[in-house]
Amino acid sequence: MEQLDYNLLFRWFVGLSMDAPVWDASTFSKNRDRLLEGDVARQFLAAIISQPRVKALMSDEHFSVDGTLIQAWASQKSFQPKADTAPSSGKDEPLDPPPPSGRNAERDWRGQKRGNETHASKTDPNARLARKSDGQSSILAYAGHVFMENRNGLVADACLTHASGTAERDAALTMLDRRKDKRRITPGADKGYDVNGFIVALRDRQVTPHIAADRRVSKHGVERHWEIDGRTTRHIGYKISQRIRKRIEEAFGWTKSAAGKRQTKFRGIDRVGWSFSLTAAAYNLIRLPKLLAEAP
Repeated sequence: MEQLDYNLLFRWFVGLSMDAPVWDASTFSKNRDRLLEGDVARQFLAAIISQPRVKALMSDEHFSVDGTLIQAWASQKSFQPKADTAPSSGKDEPLDPPPPSGRNAERDWRGQKRGNETHASKTDPNARLARKSDGQSSILAYAGHVFMENRNGLVADACLTHASGTAERDAALTMLDRRKDKRRITPGADKGYDVNGFIVALRDRQVTPHIAADRRVSKHGVERHWEIDGRTTRHIGYKISQRIRKRIEEAFGWTKSAAGKRQTKFRGIDRVGWSFSLTAAAYNLIRLPKLLAEAP
């Protein structure tokens, strides 16, 4: 805002003449709320991929879906017990020691059980404690999801949800239901989607699941029953989907590195979701000039 008072380049960029008054800062806050309420970011993404020249670059049959964690703008110290789950003062359940005083005092969680059912972040209550896989540390995060077409790896849809054990599968069904074209498609995904309820939901939607089989073996030597069988895996298209689906990591990598969304600067699921969808649209815009130049 300060630059607009004296920088002619800034005034030219936003369309202000030399003597026009500068907007009040509250104008941007009001416009931001309008963008959130109107779901403008997702509509912007849809408008990009609906262009005739862009649609010619995209597959209308083969897709991939995956999710990633977007670290919330909240620290682990803000993850504190909820008011309605505080321990009682009974003899069998000792009280937790009072938290240290000070703005940035040290915390010690050794021996304490912390979970989303009993704890919540004071900074961003919508954030959830989650981890992407075993062996990784848990962080306060949101779950970002991308639906990618397999021909050139463009983002066909994106959304953001609370981080949970079923978030990826629930978001995949949501994005599938938002498709206007109801022809049969083949979405590829990793073994985290190999769950009976999800496979049944896909087939009910006339969708052929090209999902990696989860063949984990238990500590007793029993192999897990996987839902994807030879009816699907025997086709060459399944093998191609499993190879191409890994390109979705390129979108996640660009989002977290080049776009700086590894940790969001917003709080609240609506604002973080708006930012994630807008970043997905920007990823397409970055790639489209080269793809359009190479198109026949």
